[in-house]
Amino acid sequence: MRNTRKALLLATGPVVAVAALSALTPATAFTTATASDASTAENPLRKYTQQKLHWKRCDAKSPATFRCATVNVPLDYRDPGSRTIGIAISRLKAGSAQARHGVLLLNPGGPGAPGLRLPTDPLLKFPAEVKRRYDLVGFDPRGVGRSAPVNCGLTAEEQADHPYKAETFAKDVDRVRTFAAKCRARAGDKLPHLTTRNSARDMDVIRAALGEKKISYLGMSYGTYLGAVYTQMFPQRADRIVLDSATDPTRIYRGMFQDMAKAAEHAFTRWTAWTARRHAAYGLGDTPAEVRKTYWDLIARANREPVLFEGQALTGDDIRADNSTFFHVRKAAERIAALKKAAKGGHRDPSGTPGQAQAPGDDNDDNYLSIAWSYMCADTRTWSHVPARYRREAIRDKARYPLYGDFAAAVAPCAFWQRGSEPQTRIDNKVGALITQNEWDSQTPLFAGRAMHRALRGSRMLTVADGEGHGVLYAPGGNPCADKAATSYLTTGRLPAKDLTCRATAGQR
Repeated sequence: MRNTRKALLLATGPVVAVAALSALTPATAFTTATASDASTAENPLRKYTQQKLHWKRCDAKSPATFRCATVNVPLDYRDPGSRTIGIAISRLKAGSAQARHGVLLLNPGGPGAPGLRLPTDPLLKFPAEVKRRYDLVGFDPRGVGRSAPVNCGLTAEEQADHPYKAETFAKDVDRVRTFAAKCRARAGDKLPHLTTRNSARDMDVIRAALGEKKISYLGMSYGTYLGAVYTQMFPQRADRIVLDSATDPTRIYRGMFQDMAKAAEHAFTRWTAWTARRHAAYGLGDTPAEVRKTYWDLIARANREPVLFEGQALTGDDIRADNSTFFHVRKAAERIAALKKAAKGGHRDPSGTPGQAQAPGDDNDDNYLSIAWSYMCADTRTWSHVPARYRREAIRDKARYPLYGDFAAAVAPCAFWQRGSEPQTRIDNKVGALITQNEWDSQTPLFAGRAMHRALRGSRMLTVADGEGHGVLYAPGGNPCADKAATSYLTTGRLPAKDLTCRATAGQR
């Protein structure tokens, strides 16, 4: 079973009622210090914000100009004199000292995705004018990668996604209960502090340690929420903020998964119409209803007998679990046609056991999923601790959204998680930001991006009409119109005068 629900918030895709806060004061925001603070007694964070960084080559394979360092931060910002953890950061300096504007901090999403190598990631095609003006800075958020990593010791089965089924519900509850118990046993003292709010505070310590008055930021997918939280907590320190493929900050996180099910259903309906017009090419049906029937017949067939496909034995649930399938109509049609052909061939898995697909970054290391759920469970207090509620919502959402509703609403480890150290952040400010969104992204749907736009009242939104997939900016074969708008904002600091629409290019359809 693919770990799709747990890996929906990565900008690269799979390859996972809000408690209001009072006005942000030092007591609630635990605001970091400036270089002018007089003493550690007056400001206990001074030792962090004025620390000296020791840069070294990231590794032997990296360019000599790509350097890494460790920024020390408190595990608990309410008690900064106690335990310290290290945040791994990287830097690729601006190409021109004269044209340099400052630091562009990067986050790829997750929560739980490492970002240390983003400045040199070949899939991020930054234009020369951005690299000329900015130090590109990556970091592994707390608990991730090289930053005090958390591993709960999860089995493949514990990491897998499962849809709601009446006959397996008790087993699924036990599985997520075990997941939570393992994380408490391995990292119980860290768990309350693995939150987006604390990652935002870490970003501000990074800013101060780099000697910057403000930071610019490019966050993708979940990284858009992290960026929005930073603007809420540190509005005066946010410079040029770009949020690519935004989440709805009022739906973090269970509501967000349920919204994915809604968006996946919309994408599926669009796909059936597109594919029906190309029956001669794909042989999946010449009407949307026939295409839909072909798909669900395939799912039923694979649930009776797994289909051997690309080295894995896939059940119907395995096929449905990847809710990114219908991001791209052409790729989806090719995949479903190939699966249909494999099913007709009667191939069987020699072991008779369905295959287990890894989530991004797993490679038998459970750090990604350990952290993804750590953040998602601790960030908000809206997760129910009553398993029966998950049952009711999964039954309801399966009826509403047959493609993915029973996955999105299934019982989660958060049902047995301890509370985070703080309530969720309410996003409501006028900080300037550029939000970019594809029309047909079912992981961070267009309506979620619009919700972020409403919450960030100083933002502008750029929509790629007919744009498919998860992630808009600076991608191979991306959208020149969107890239140009983002680059203009990053290099001039001027947001578009109004919201914009770009048309999808051939590579985005």
